[in-house]
Amino acid sequence: MLSGIRIVEICGIGPGPFCAMHLADLGADVIAVEREAAAGAPSSLLNRGKRSIVADLKTPEGRELVLKLIEDADALIEGMRPGVMERLGLGPAECAARNPRLVYGRMTGWGQTGPLAQAAGHDNNYIATSGALYYNGTPAEPPQSAITLIGDIGGGALYLAVGLLAGILKARETGQGTVVDASIVDGSAHMMQLILASRQKGLVTGPRGENMHERSHFFATYRCADGHFITLGSLEPQFYALLLEKLGLRDDPRFAGKQWDRARWGEMQAHFTELFASRTRDEWSALLEGTDVCFGPVLSPPEAAAHPHMAARDIYFERDGLLQTRPAPRFDGQAVTPRPLPQRGEHTGAILAALDAQAASVWG
Repeated sequence: MLSGIRIVEICGIGPGPFCAMHLADLGADVIAVEREAAAGAPSSLLNRGKRSIVADLKTPEGRELVLKLIEDADALIEGMRPGVMERLGLGPAECAARNPRLVYGRMTGWGQTGPLAQAAGHDNNYIATSGALYYNGTPAEPPQSAITLIGDIGGGALYLAVGLLAGILKARETGQGTVVDASIVDGSAHMMQLILASRQKGLVTGPRGENMHERSHFFATYRCADGHFITLGSLEPQFYALLLEKLGLRDDPRFAGKQWDRARWGEMQAHFTELFASRTRDEWSALLEGTDVCFGPVLSPPEAAAHPHMAARDIYFERDGLLQTRPAPRFDGQAVTPRPLPQRGEHTGAILAALDAQAASVWG
């Protein structure tokens, strides 16, 4: 879908490489500029579908290579601390001088400005500060982050991808590039808008530990007899009624008609905890999965790959002994098979030759 779009990625860690991989999965030509490394160093799964070139950005030759690459690129992705690219001579001003229509994508945790801009941090720090971690977990436990998913990917990589594509559309219309300041604190805070809408509706009304998804018996995670877990999301009254029916509690006076009796949620959850501990995850799946109860087993990645629904949609696949996920979303209902991983520096020779040929054609 993104055929004809070229991205130059200054390789880093986490959300920047994921964003570049996502764009490569969707058809963009992504050139990953990697640091000098030992021959044969394994390529990251996040490099799939990219072309790989090695360069030392601390040398004049390495910097000039990047500037040559961006002359014919739509966008650049970098994930350094604010100011590092400028000190290397590869900041937005230098790159715009070579290519005024370049979209310059900057991926950070704290953003390019603000009191914390120069501080180190990780996914959990950013989402804690943005408010996105606050409601996670139960009242008796510290908030737990879904490692990398809320911050690095949700609030970071995907927001950078949207920003880059919006910038490219603008550049193609106006001939003028832009700088995309994608920070995880910005993106993960923006993701809170749905919860803020739930606050507006009265579904999330109290401090942490006092809300429906933290205290109720019908929107929770339970341990099963085999030590595995299942999830319930029986929020709507018709789904809750079906849950009680499936559990043999439809006429039980402790539950019937009392879904939103918050004073009794603790008692109800204790009963559900005991009930779900009486059978295995697979037994509960056989009873509840595929119904309107709103149910899901908690699966590891290999288990998820083998799940009938996931397998039918061919969401996971294995290549060279490595478990991977297919690109998303789908277009016209078709699953996409991504291009393979490159060896580190595999395309250095070909890319340098192409740049030399391009220069020769320009200067005649």
